[in-house]
Amino acid sequence: MSVPSVLFVCLGNICRSPTAEAVFRHKAAQAGLDINIDSAGTHGYHIGKAPDKRSQAAGVERGYSFKGIACRKVADDDFDKFDYILAMDSSNLANLLEKAPDAQRHKVKLMLDFAPGHEGQEVPDPYYGGKKGFELVLDLIESASDGLIKQLQAS
Repeated sequence: MSVPSVLFVCLGNICRSPTAEAVFRHKAAQAGLDINIDSAGTHGYHIGKAPDKRSQAAGVERGYSFKGIACRKVADDDFDKFDYILAMDSSNLANLLEKAPDAQRHKVKLMLDFAPGHEGQEVPDPYYGGKKGFELVLDLIESASDGLIKQLQAS
């Protein structure tokens, strides 16, 4: 059986998707799951840079590590490499669905589709906001990560 794989995607891969990568790595390890996990942006504004310092600070406060995470842009072969491609918002979702080959479109979903009570909703971009925005992003991502872990454990 192959190792499941998850790609988290936001606009620039600077705040939300690297946070999702860090949170999900931690939660998957706690659950004893072997999963390939990565993150990317639909646009290449920050390629090679570390995640936003505010995202990292909020995540580190909750025990998450951002070590080894660097911003990158979604690549064409990501649609073949990953089982789940999870967008943070409807704009990211639309960009991914436009780029995805027809045979791979079923892999593309909203991250919060895995968060009970938040299905179909978006993880808001905290980039221009304050600390509360980064905390909300973490709350939502933690909930969705728990839901995805449960689904992976059941399959």
